[in-house]
Amino acid sequence: MFDWMRTFDFVLPTKIIFGPGTVGRAAAELAALGGKRPIVITDKGVAAAGIADKILSALSSMDMAYTVYDGVEPNPKDKNVEAGATAARGFGADSIVAVGGGSAIDCAKSVGVLLAHGADRIKPFEGKTAATKKQPPFVTVPTTAGTGSEITFSSVITDTQNGYKMTVKSPYTAADAAVCDPELTLSKPAPLTAATGVDALTHAIEGFTVNCGEPLADAAALYAIELIWKYLPMAARDGSDLSARSGMLMGSVLAGIAFSHADVGSVHCIAESLGGVYDLPHGVCNAIFLPYVMEYNMDFCIERYARVARAMGLAFGDAAEGAKLAVGSIKQLVKELRLPAFSSLPVDAGRFGELAAMSARNISTESNPRPMAEADYMKVLDAAWNDRA
Repeated sequence: MFDWMRTFDFVLPTKIIFGPGTVGRAAAELAALGGKRPIVITDKGVAAAGIADKILSALSSMDMAYTVYDGVEPNPKDKNVEAGATAARGFGADSIVAVGGGSAIDCAKSVGVLLAHGADRIKPFEGKTAATKKQPPFVTVPTTAGTGSEITFSSVITDTQNGYKMTVKSPYTAADAAVCDPELTLSKPAPLTAATGVDALTHAIEGFTVNCGEPLADAAALYAIELIWKYLPMAARDGSDLSARSGMLMGSVLAGIAFSHADVGSVHCIAESLGGVYDLPHGVCNAIFLPYVMEYNMDFCIERYARVARAMGLAFGDAAEGAKLAVGSIKQLVKELRLPAFSSLPVDAGRFGELAAMSARNISTESNPRPMAEADYMKVLDAAWNDRA
């Protein structure tokens, strides 16, 4: 139950353009923002697939000069951000277009932070208060349905010196416009569709159940859960199903709205630790730990998990039954999507203590509905590792 004596702000500075065929509007949106000489930030996979060409063609048709930085790695690194900013300055870029999944978009946000602040290193902007200046005109074009990064206020960047993922968070990092064309997600293979889809589901569930949520974010989270639960199996089974792809992309956008106005919890704390140490796919890590963290949290949010089950369309009696059904159904979904078990990943169980300590230090630990210390993270890591069913 929300405490109606609390106050909250709901800020969504990003214009959302959604629907099949909308990718062509990216250049016009940038021009309307005053952008004339953009840097297009993407990764080599998106560039090689020709997806970015659609945006580049539109920029050329509007007589815009541009440069492309395609050096973004999965789990984007601080060195990618700093190289992108150097490329932007060398070209004299006055605006940014990000094309890709969460890695490219997160990198672009942090490039914008460096450009706005006249800085060379991203490390000093870690946290929720360091970025204080609006970045240049910024348009995002997502090519996956998962991170919601196209409309969120934060970027997650790997600190390569210390081997962990840091968060740069501020409303000043939000895109001015997000062009969400589900046709761009049609080419994504089933494993990537599955991993990014459960990433979006995790955003929605954690955004709905953290201890700092609010009603508008809750509404977005519950509808996101409904859409993702319906359309994710369909999109993974038939990647050419545009209706399923559209439903998934909208679910991802709504989940992004939810968690950016609330927070994520301990699932993400573990996933970001694993990503920082082992450079593992973020969506896969979230998929592995979502049900185990939910089991740990159970006694602290039975009513909320029952509402999650209801959004999934599951039938049950009392709230306790619904909460358990939600967890069991998520475990089953992860298996049906053929996502890997924790024990199958190249992870050293002898480093669980290090991972637990890193997770406990994550800024989102304080938002988890049940308090978690290092010992509690160890229990969750062990539970996931030993469940080989």
